[in-house]
Amino acid sequence: MRIGYRTIKTAIGAPVAISIAQLLGVTNFASAGIITILCIQPSRKKSFLSAWHRFLACIIASVYSFIFFETLGYNPVVVGLMLAVFIPTAVFLKITQGIATSSVIIFNLYSASYLNFTFLFDQFFLIVVGIGTGLLLNFYMPSLDKQLNGKRKKLEENFQIILLEIALYIRDKNKAWSGKEITECEALFEEVDELVERDRENHLLREKHPYYEYFTMRREQFELLKQMLPLVTKLPNKYSISEKVAQFFEDISKAVHPGNTASIHLDALEQLREEFDQEDLPSTQDEFETRANLFRLLHDIEDYLLLKSKFKKSDVKRKKEKRPETE
Repeated sequence: MRIGYRTIKTAIGAPVAISIAQLLGVTNFASAGIITILCIQPSRKKSFLSAWHRFLACIIASVYSFIFFETLGYNPVVVGLMLAVFIPTAVFLKITQGIATSSVIIFNLYSASYLNFTFLFDQFFLIVVGIGTGLLLNFYMPSLDKQLNGKRKKLEENFQIILLEIALYIRDKNKAWSGKEITECEALFEEVDELVERDRENHLLREKHPYYEYFTMRREQFELLKQMLPLVTKLPNKYSISEKVAQFFEDISKAVHPGNTASIHLDALEQLREEFDQEDLPSTQDEFETRANLFRLLHDIEDYLLLKSKFKKSDVKRKKEKRPETE
């Protein structure tokens, strides 16, 4: 059984918070551990927001407790009345995350059966220790690079297969492909969304988020690949230039990677279009449909390559001496 980093943080944070509160002589020091546990979050952004919401909710709850308990008395009915007012206030202020944490403070104050500024100040220390410990622990967030790079590699492998299968179908109408890579890519994008969002929330000061931009680009390319598949299956037969189009797709299938050498393939596409224009006009309906679908495929694959070329600066000049074998 794998122990997650949030479990480890909880196991460290709770006793640390309790120890600090106990050393400071805070009443109900064990509650500091509960508050810390509630404050452990999956990202830095969520941690900062959670800490602020919980702190504000605890302060409001302390004020409400003082007013209700000192005015109406210390009994369960008053607790219910106070919560009936406090919870809508938290919802209105959009600090609902703090309801559970502030409930700890409310019941501490209720259990005391008396309130004065010394005890309120004591509970304030409890809030600061509990939330502060959780916030400090949340400064450390494990890198998601390994997971994201793994998803990237798998996605690129699937793209390679999809492009190759398009080439094989254009070449000889190969129907052996199950199409499972399409389903795998859709599942990968769902998994990546959560990871990328966490990565963005862990790097609050970054102006650019490479993984977010990369997977956004790949998602748009994937939509184009899905758009191409019906066109390929509608090819009635091979046309004189079909083999060159198939080879072009095969070349691109061997050239899927994080870098940017799209300009090489865009140049090759331009040459292919020139050859396409020099072909004799279709003489039958099947030839016309085949030519029209091939032309549309070239348009879609151009959009696919342009997305990559806009994603980052071209690597072609840097690799001029050593001819790139990948795209």
